[in-house]
Amino acid sequence: MVFSTPVFLYLFLPLTLLIYYITPKKGQNLIILLSGLLFYSWGEPIYVIVMLISTMIDYFAGLIMNKFEVRKGPRTVCLIVSVVMNLSLLGIFKYSGFIAENINAIAGQQLIDINNMNFFGIEYLPMNMLPIGISFFTFQSMSYTIDLYMGNVKVQKNPISFAAFVTLFPQIVAGPIVRYDDVARELDDRTVNLDLIYEGIVKFIIGLAKKVLIANSIGSLWTTVKAMEMGSISVLTSWLGILAFTFQIYFDFSGYSDMAIGLGKMMGFNFPQNFDYPYLSKSISEFWRRWHITLGSWFKSYVYFPLGGSRKSTGRTVFNLAVVWFLTGVWHGASWNFILWGSLYGVIIILEKLFLGKLLEKLPAAVSMIYTMFFVILGWVLFDTADLGAAGSYIAAMFGASGILADSTALYYLATYGITFIICIIGCTDIPKKAVEFLRTRSAAVVNYTGIVVTMGLFVLSTAYLVDQTYNPFLYFNF
Repeated sequence: MVFSTPVFLYLFLPLTLLIYYITPKKGQNLIILLSGLLFYSWGEPIYVIVMLISTMIDYFAGLIMNKFEVRKGPRTVCLIVSVVMNLSLLGIFKYSGFIAENINAIAGQQLIDINNMNFFGIEYLPMNMLPIGISFFTFQSMSYTIDLYMGNVKVQKNPISFAAFVTLFPQIVAGPIVRYDDVARELDDRTVNLDLIYEGIVKFIIGLAKKVLIANSIGSLWTTVKAMEMGSISVLTSWLGILAFTFQIYFDFSGYSDMAIGLGKMMGFNFPQNFDYPYLSKSISEFWRRWHITLGSWFKSYVYFPLGGSRKSTGRTVFNLAVVWFLTGVWHGASWNFILWGSLYGVIIILEKLFLGKLLEKLPAAVSMIYTMFFVILGWVLFDTADLGAAGSYIAAMFGASGILADSTALYYLATYGITFIICIIGCTDIPKKAVEFLRTRSAAVVNYTGIVVTMGLFVLSTAYLVDQTYNPFLYFNF
């Protein structure tokens, strides 16, 4: 189930919230658990088993760690079991096919029959059929045992409360990656009031509008351009296509994160922010501090800092960054495109760490932003093309492989999507936020009442679009 469907908006969500609000506090975590299982199993019920396995592994690992609180040996064994088992689930369901394909390619023959692979009685499925959000919920659940081992959190002895943490439906399949430490207190004691519910509703509707009205609209252009013959499209067409995806993925993913954060507020949880206007960044390093913030924080806390961070030699710092960005690419998907995508950013960030960052600080802000967006856009080509060959062909088209600078097709798309592009450009900056803040200083009451009308108008318009639209993907569900 996804948030941007009439079934969720007019059936699942109101019924779940109604039951949640009338349930006594002691029973609300059970409602979270049951609603999360129903939400997750709506499309692929068999894969609930995978999520429950991850949950039980980490719950019992936590209990054993707590029992041997002063003995490092058993605690270390529990941590290793938790990490290995969770990563094994990821490896089996997300990366086994990719590994098998490469083994067959290296051997020059079919050593492994991918079509007949079988795990736990489940036949191997292609990458786009893997358990939804497995990279999110395994990382989320695993954060508990790591933090418990490090002494950052207290053990959660209530199995329902711990399972509620993992299955909390607002962020179960596409983040933000909510670590146990983020919601530990709220799992045991949280308060829901009208102000928080209102704030959550506004946040959710803004996210829904970003997803439905902007991401879906501009994303259809990318889908069209990507399907064209790369050898014959013009430079302008190729750039319009990848710019469309650049905006689509931002409004899709940040919109989903906003919806998740809003839903969390409606239930008494405060999830961490996941985006901070990343397209205003003046370096790739800054971009990744602003984009998918919870994933970056996870890798910093559990990979980069334990390896030594930047506290040791320059060579070790370079190594640590290389490991983090290789793993970031791998986390996103089982293909060489993602590995190269993550490695590309790793190389650039290492260069910025060594010397490039100081040069960028001396340049005009506009130049630094153009530099950043150039590499971000190139990265998105790798991110959303079928393979390295397709990525290479698309990049070649962007730089004139066809010999055609612009044509009637490009001009048609520019005219058709011109206003949408303008909305996207403004919407991914902090201009709307600053405008609202400025108006609020003049007349807070007018802004508040106008905000209510605009918010409800966005909701009505979004649901109207959903009834009519057939193009409604959630890009990060694949991860």
